Amino acid sequence: MKPDIYQRVTDCIVAELEKGVRPWLKPWNAEHAAGRITRPLRANGIAYRGINVIMLWSSAMAQGFAAPLWLTYKQAQELGGQVRKGEKGSLVVYANTITRTEADAETGEESAREIPFMKGYTVFNAEQVEGLPAHFYAMQEAMLDPVARIEKAETFFAASGADVRHGGNQAFYSVTEDRVQMPPFETFRDAECYYATLAHELTHWTKHKSRLDRDFGRKRWGDEGYAMEELVAELGAAFLSADLELTPETRPDHASYIASWLKVLKDDRKAIFAAAAHAQRAADYLAGLQPQEEVEAEAQAA
Repeated sequence: MKPDIYQRVTDCIVAELEKGVRPWLKPWNAEHAAGRITRPLRANGIAYRGINVIMLWSSAMAQGFAAPLWLTYKQAQELGGQVRKGEKGSLVVYANTITRTEADAETGEESAREIPFMKGYTVFNAEQVEGLPAHFYAMQEAMLDPVARIEKAETFFAASGADVRHGGNQAFYSVTEDRVQMPPFETFRDAECYYATLAHELTHWTKHKSRLDRDFGRKRWGDEGYAMEELVAELGAAFLSADLELTPETRPDHASYIASWLKVLKDDRKAIFAAAAHAQRAADYLAGLQPQEEVEAEAQAA
């Protein structure tokens, strides 16, 4: 593993945040035919997860790519394609562990130890490659029915079984009462903003000790533990919005978090990796609460 992988990724995220841009806010209504699932996709159609989602969304936005499909140089060649001369690839990372057997210096007894590692590699967007099969470039003939997308979101969040109450003008999760408070539906600019906000609060809801038991040591409003949890909720909402094909507008109150996020990321080069991993676990947890028959039907339709 190159020791600068964490720093390279963090530097990219920090640079975007310093410009006032959150690289995980993507226009989900991708024009590409494969954009029904709007996370970045590998060449085989499997969606990226965690930190790689953020990195590839950021790269796609910066370069104006509509195709969600990404390939290594070798994969492009194997499919009969060729990366255009002069094209610059995008960084993604791979994390795993290796098992090393070590002998005790005194007793000679052997024991196994797992060592985590991370490596980076380069991928190219399909729009940077010539000669790929037609489906890599195919565009949608028509947009998906927005009503169907909203119904899907309604069903998804209802399946969580969370105690969601409506009233007032604030959205928040109360860990002491284990409930989500939302302003009335009709007070939102549009339905997608409502569901994106609900996704944010339900990501907070997953931190309860009876669920994912997530705790960053928050002691007061605005400290680093608070900022870290808000970053997880922000990323969790972005992942869920992508999976549910929502295009939410930026919540104005989130602009105030950017400074605190920058401090967290600059103080710890691994913070964005941890936040993305926790957000992915939260999204997976909520997905795991869906009725099994619906999950199977989605898989067959994909």
